[in-house]
Amino acid sequence: MIRLFRVLVPTSVAALLLSEIALVLACYTAASLVTPGIAPRVYLVDEANHWKILLVSAVIILGFYFQDLYAEFRILSRILLIQEVCLAVGAALLLMAVLGYINTDYLLPRGPMVAGSFAVVLSVPVWRIVYWKYVIRALRHERVLLLGESRFLAETARHILMRPQLGYQIIGYLSEAGVEDFPVRYLGPVSALARIFEEYRPTRIIVGMAEGTNHLPAVEELLEIHFAGVVIEDAADTYEMAAQRVCTSKIQVSQLVFTSEFGPSQKALATQSIYSVLFGLCGLLCTLPIMVLVALAIKASSRGPVFYRQRRVGMNGRIFTLYKFRSMYVNAEAATGAVWARKNDPRVTPVGRILRKLRFDELPQFWNVVKGDMSIVGPRPERPEFVEMLADRVPCYRQRHAVKPGITGWAQINHKYGDTDRDALVKLEYDLYYIKHIAPALDFFIIFHTLKVMLLQRGAQ
Repeated sequence: MIRLFRVLVPTSVAALLLSEIALVLACYTAASLVTPGIAPRVYLVDEANHWKILLVSAVIILGFYFQDLYAEFRILSRILLIQEVCLAVGAALLLMAVLGYINTDYLLPRGPMVAGSFAVVLSVPVWRIVYWKYVIRALRHERVLLLGESRFLAETARHILMRPQLGYQIIGYLSEAGVEDFPVRYLGPVSALARIFEEYRPTRIIVGMAEGTNHLPAVEELLEIHFAGVVIEDAADTYEMAAQRVCTSKIQVSQLVFTSEFGPSQKALATQSIYSVLFGLCGLLCTLPIMVLVALAIKASSRGPVFYRQRRVGMNGRIFTLYKFRSMYVNAEAATGAVWARKNDPRVTPVGRILRKLRFDELPQFWNVVKGDMSIVGPRPERPEFVEMLADRVPCYRQRHAVKPGITGWAQINHKYGDTDRDALVKLEYDLYYIKHIAPALDFFIIFHTLKVMLLQRGAQ
């Protein structure tokens, strides 16, 4: 695993990214060698086409990223894979066309551009198939043994199985008795740990005992195995790594009191406040023309004010006024009171539906950022009515108010839209993960990733 932008990136993902960068660059560079009438040195150096090749390659790799080709390795359809590669190459060709319209000197010569693009469309899908079938298998160097029978350990195993790019190969699990619907095979009782270790030679043991059990089984054997160089870790740590969120069911209040891992540093919060205000000012200035058009569309389509003001809970539980463009009919909650937004919400106007899809209804929140009520990145602010309800139902819910709420956040880019207690719990786990790892690098990663979420029209609302 490699930590980039405070996010754990599997080695297989980093290796695939680097290999495809090299492959795409090689395709366009090699095209200059096979195109008649072109001298490679003159083409690349004297005519300065190397930076154009770099630009085209960067657009193609970004196209792969925006289509989730580095998040999901499974090849469900080879035809779909070819279509996704063609879409990325098409975006690069479109960019070249736009640049060529501005200035013909920005264009790559037609021959190398066509030949290189054709090579990318042929070679990348083939490399993806080879990588999935053979390289991923070779990179699965971690042989993992599970110890315990808890539902949480089973859920952790499912997260590992869904992400083969982690490089974990689960051998099976040991417990006092086999558990129905456990996602991996049963190898025997805990007393057989020494024998199983000698037989399978795991490199990592993940421990997750049944709920309510504080006793660590086979502690002497585990100690010997640990000193033999095997990594032994709690299932909660593995869960956080695999799911990239904190498991609230495994958090104890006493742990939060005595640990230094949770809770943001004052330095991180101060730094965040500075660049959030700068981003907020830039956001207001850059989106001002869009906001004028949105305001006119709202005014022309339905009666009522352009802006919608709502009380939300901010940092340390402070109540502030959130500003949004109005996307619902006037007095939409007069009969129901405060309720969660939901898909196909009948309270939303036709124009409001478009604004929500494009996230344009949230543009006035840049003003909340400039005022200091919010940050660019952070947990989404909830209404006081929902906070009181969720704080009674969800453990550690109030701890999400340790930082300023944000326009976007770790939960928004990782979790689908939902309006249930279960969704609130999952979002909280992502929020706690963010609070635990808060840093400028993570914020910039989330901002960049938000662009993909907006383009694909997914995530929390």
